[in-house]
Amino acid sequence: MFNEELYINKVLELFANNQYPNIIQICVADGGSTDRTRDIVLEYSERDERIILIENPEKFQSHGLNKILELAKGELFLRADGHSIYSPDYVTESVNAIKKSGAANVGGTQRYVAKNRVQAGIALAAKNFFGNGGAKYMDENFEGYSDTVFLGCFKTNVLKALGGFSIINRTNEDSEINLRIREEAKETIYVSPYIKCWYYPRSNFLSLIKQYIRYGRGRLITNNIHKGNIPYRSKAPFFFISFMILYGIIDTIIAEGKIGFFYVSTALLLLIFFESLRFCYEKKEYFKKEIWNGEPSKSPGLISNFLFCFVSLLIMNISHFIGYGFQLVKMKLLKVKNW
Repeated sequence: MFNEELYINKVLELFANNQYPNIIQICVADGGSTDRTRDIVLEYSERDERIILIENPEKFQSHGLNKILELAKGELFLRADGHSIYSPDYVTESVNAIKKSGAANVGGTQRYVAKNRVQAGIALAAKNFFGNGGAKYMDENFEGYSDTVFLGCFKTNVLKALGGFSIINRTNEDSEINLRIREEAKETIYVSPYIKCWYYPRSNFLSLIKQYIRYGRGRLITNNIHKGNIPYRSKAPFFFISFMILYGIIDTIIAEGKIGFFYVSTALLLLIFFESLRFCYEKKEYFKKEIWNGEPSKSPGLISNFLFCFVSLLIMNISHFIGYGFQLVKMKLLKVKNW
């Protein structure tokens, strides 16, 4: 967590007073919060000795998770981020899924909540194929084995045997550890729709740009570590946009506009444009029931959701491309293989 004074109470209350009876530790890794987050955690720890505040000066999630893993005593290691909402049976359903599947890591569908128009657009974009590439953990109706999950409940001994989370990545540490679980530990990953958690996306487009640039960089680092063996959806924005740029250069400079770059690129933009409209219309009731968490009177309408969804899809893919390309230049030209 970092500066989560508005949310940390709810998270701690949920896990401290959970219906699941065997929670033996609630470890909170703080990345140097400057608001009241730390004070709130310490107040809770005085009343509940299971709650432990851990310093994470490196600030990145993988470092914090590894510091918690060093102290972990339980058979299961359940990850929870500070800026999310968890159902009361989140732990119970995670344990049920571990028992049912025998997997080394289980998790639920990544669900979204929004309180402003930008968050609403991002939430819808993330649920669209152009925003998630068909990831199984984005489908609320999917149950079964997958390549990764949102957050996760791990078998602690498997995590420790693998040496914990990669500190090279800084982002994408979740997908990277799931790759190692499958490749090195020869274990499985399982998605259960009964494990319910809701994530708040970025509240403005600048934050979304920064987030997806980091995502792109993290995906390439993971790709490099695993010799290209990552899901294609993690590389698709870079290769597709690179192809379109090359296509445009060839058409403009060599072919003098004779191979139709303008028409193809326009058609692709229109495809995303109308797909955003179709998707937002299809999901309008879902949006009201599942995503919108702000004041009912301020709920954005179809046109607003469509426009913000369309812009979000463009930002996600272009920013991912920039981050992936930036990291590729660092690796190939500057010989820097990490962050």
